[in-house]
Amino acid sequence: MKFTPPPAATLLHSRWLLPALLAGALCLGWLTSKMGVLVPGLLIAVPFLVFFLVLVFYYPRIGFISFIIYCFLNNYLSRHIITIPVGLGMESILIITWLAVLFHRTDIFQSKRIRNDLCLLSLIWFVINVLELGNPAGASITGWFYEMRSTTLLWVLTVPLGYLLFALKRDLSTFLYLLVGFSVLGTLYGIKQKLFGVDAMEQYWLDQGAARTHVLWGRLRVFSYYSDAAQFGASQAHIALICLIMALGPYSWKKRLLLIISSAILLYGMLISGTRGAFFVLIIGVFIYLALSRQIKILLLGCLIAGGVFWVMKYTTIGNSNPDIFRLRSALNPEDPSLLVRLNNQAILRDYLATRPLGGGVGVIGAWGIKYNPNKFLSRIPPDSYFVKIWAEYGIVGFLLWFGITLFILGKCMGIVWRLKDPDLRQKLLALTAGYGGILICTYSNEIINQMPSAMIIYISWVFIFMGPTLDTPQLRTMRDE
Repeated sequence: MKFTPPPAATLLHSRWLLPALLAGALCLGWLTSKMGVLVPGLLIAVPFLVFFLVLVFYYPRIGFISFIIYCFLNNYLSRHIITIPVGLGMESILIITWLAVLFHRTDIFQSKRIRNDLCLLSLIWFVINVLELGNPAGASITGWFYEMRSTTLLWVLTVPLGYLLFALKRDLSTFLYLLVGFSVLGTLYGIKQKLFGVDAMEQYWLDQGAARTHVLWGRLRVFSYYSDAAQFGASQAHIALICLIMALGPYSWKKRLLLIISSAILLYGMLISGTRGAFFVLIIGVFIYLALSRQIKILLLGCLIAGGVFWVMKYTTIGNSNPDIFRLRSALNPEDPSLLVRLNNQAILRDYLATRPLGGGVGVIGAWGIKYNPNKFLSRIPPDSYFVKIWAEYGIVGFLLWFGITLFILGKCMGIVWRLKDPDLRQKLLALTAGYGGILICTYSNEIINQMPSAMIIYISWVFIFMGPTLDTPQLRTMRDE
């Protein structure tokens, strides 16, 4: 009987193997010369991508956790890998995770879990954005697409997915560990920038125009691996507030000490960012915490301490020798030149939008407005504030709808936290509620709530808070899923 070698052995002894390898190497070299390191980079990435896809389809929660991590690193990757639109990675991970949920071998997709008012509000806002394509102002569809991603697409993809994949108290603990860990790491990276300077790609980003707002009086406004200093400072204040509130909870002294140390590190990160609006994250967040604490003594003591800090910042010059404290104090100055410029821009917008109740269209103002709607009047006015941006794009009608949705969510979060019984769960969700309230008000001064990682943190915070009554049931309260 004649022996027939297996196909692999036949291929290895084929006379066409060497020419094929040479042809492939030449083709790869030619593509690399035309497209740079993108081609070999993709070849290296493909095995990891396949492994990731298999992992997510087996364990969809890994996809959602990867999304959380990616939201922290997205801007760093965008700044250092300029040949690939890595920003689309957030939507890609979410869509892959959605597919993994829908086609999972078990009954992981339970539609009843997403039949709630939070998911409904997310869908309503998404539909409003789709209808904005018919805005008579005629803004660019391309600009609409890029702006819509941060305004509603990530929102409507994240919230229902959170309900489907994060259903236990241990998921809440995992979420908080990730937030604190990557935020502290962000401050440490920011300290590295402050002490040793930025790297080559970060310097390139500054040279392209960012230095105008990030290098003041010869000093760098630290931005770490975030989109800019404003996002960095507000996010550090947000997570510092969460750590501080949790440190007052029913935990061991070791955990409290770690939370206090983390909060102190993050507050320093806020300070070196030079972001004045971040100060209001703390003020509003502390006020919400005190109001929901249900303890009159703590409320009075907290108000006295907060009032004392405000008085020192507003009416004294203590700490002015430190440039970071001096800049932070200017947030309370009603005659600050930056504030006056913003108020003047808002007066111009007020006159322009008086006859345009539906605004100028999504993507008509800000970075995407400059790029895709350069011929529009609104593209020439910096929004500075996300409140102003919503007002300019959707008009007074759209702004009232958006603001009404966000206030309803905040009010319901406060009501849920007020009624919780489990002290551990209540403290965690109280911290998330206070953080959301602080970020919402801070968004008046900068675009914060629509930027990563703050947007992701807020969306998932909503999910956990709205699930609070379920997690607080007697059956689950006996499970110490920390």
